[in-house]
Amino acid sequence: MPKTSMPEKLMSEPTAKPAPDPYFELICLRHGPTEWNRLKRLQGRHDEPLMPQSRSDLQSLKLPMSLSGLDWYSSPLLRARETAQQLQLDTRIAPALIEMDWGDWEGQRIVDLRLKDPAGMMAMETLGLDLCPPNGESPRQVQQRLTDWAESMRRKGCTRAGALCHKGVIRALLAAACQWDMRGKAPVKLDYRCLQHFVWDGQQWHLRQANLPLELR
Repeated sequence: MPKTSMPEKLMSEPTAKPAPDPYFELICLRHGPTEWNRLKRLQGRHDEPLMPQSRSDLQSLKLPMSLSGLDWYSSPLLRARETAQQLQLDTRIAPALIEMDWGDWEGQRIVDLRLKDPAGMMAMETLGLDLCPPNGESPRQVQQRLTDWAESMRRKGCTRAGALCHKGVIRALLAAACQWDMRGKAPVKLDYRCLQHFVWDGQQWHLRQANLPLELR
């Protein structure tokens, strides 16, 4: 019996390539200023509310149209949740977005810590990503919890989300995206009143866009 040849159409069809792994885009916004921000105190997990002027300022702002329909997540701390409320954003709480834990330094000012123990603070600050206040956490540990959360979101099929969070969180992401060891000057000057757009590709963080401003209502 003659062999049956494969139809020409089937023979010419290329082998399907697997779909690329999805990226997870995270658009971050720092909370509005608090009284402790004004006093330059390390807030950490202290649950300080926004200043009245911050609430008023936020009420006059809105997200850019390019971010409409975005799912938003918030740090559990009050200052982040209040910022979401003033911007009229519905958010879900994500514990991974909480501020860096400043431990025994919470409530103190960096300038005072340097005056109290100049040599000790100098040695501590040279640690960069591994600077860890007594009974607190380091920026490297912040990076790890953010990366774990981002990877869990990516694996669930979430490709884009917004985050109401904190300066320590955003700085940790910037360090990861720019391979900055947090020793010396930051590689990108961030305006913490603006949105910061990061991408997690499953292996590495990237900074897609810095300092995207909010718009007037």
